[in-house]
Amino acid sequence: MPVRNQPSLFLNLSMNKEFQKIVDLALDEDLGSGDVSASLLADKQISATIICRESAVICGIEFAQATFDSLDKEIEISWQVKDGDLVEPSQILAILSGSSRSIISGERTALNFLQTLSAVATQTKLMVDKIAHTKAKLLDTRKTLPGLRLAQKYAVKCGGGVNHRLGLYDCVMLKENHIMASGSITNAVKKAKEQFPKLDLIVEVETLDQLEEVLTLDGVTRVLCDNFSHKKLLQAVQMASGKLPLEASGNIDLDTLVTAAETGVDFISTGSITKNIKAVDLSLRFS
Repeated sequence: MPVRNQPSLFLNLSMNKEFQKIVDLALDEDLGSGDVSASLLADKQISATIICRESAVICGIEFAQATFDSLDKEIEISWQVKDGDLVEPSQILAILSGSSRSIISGERTALNFLQTLSAVATQTKLMVDKIAHTKAKLLDTRKTLPGLRLAQKYAVKCGGGVNHRLGLYDCVMLKENHIMASGSITNAVKKAKEQFPKLDLIVEVETLDQLEEVLTLDGVTRVLCDNFSHKKLLQAVQMASGKLPLEASGNIDLDTLVTAAETGVDFISTGSITKNIKAVDLSLRFS
């Protein structure tokens, strides 16, 4: 089943070339030919703190650390928290010491990573907590910021969510256009199992009749019920009971989440935890 439960998508981050590439691109975007404002400063050894201004689940420490390491390996950072920690307003996240120019040049890039990934983790935890009384697991989607998919999916894990497929390559997912082009769900499933027998297979359905067809087929991993009404979702759960796991998706937000989860579905997927986010309020201040 295409559900990733590993504690981190970024094991051995320092050895992950893709991870470092993301950091390098972010720094290049910000610094360009050089930080002209920082060049006006006397380059002194200073101390600074990163502070969180609101309640949040922290995520992105490795990215922030790599940002400063890439600029100046002499910067020392003492992290007071770890990814996945819930922090309170005005809590200190890190204490830095080193070159004033280097610290101020890396400030925005480091905070951009922290505020964005912490926002994902915080939103995920909020939604996970709301459905904790049900059996439904919260899944992310591919609706991520370009270049930050693995990072955002890692943040989802930090917030207590579960990862869906990583991309178009690690799972077959048959949606309405795939089915239409194939002529039927049965034809689409048959072709998928013939060509990619080792990959998990998810089939999206839009009606109960389509669900009924899928339930007669072999080789399907999970059924995604797209934009089902509450009544139809309840019927779908009864139909699929003991046969296939069900995933609810489509217009799932804080207002509809609990109602969907209480129908008895196994999974709920929503792009809101990676795209409808508000950056966590952080600041870096010289001591």
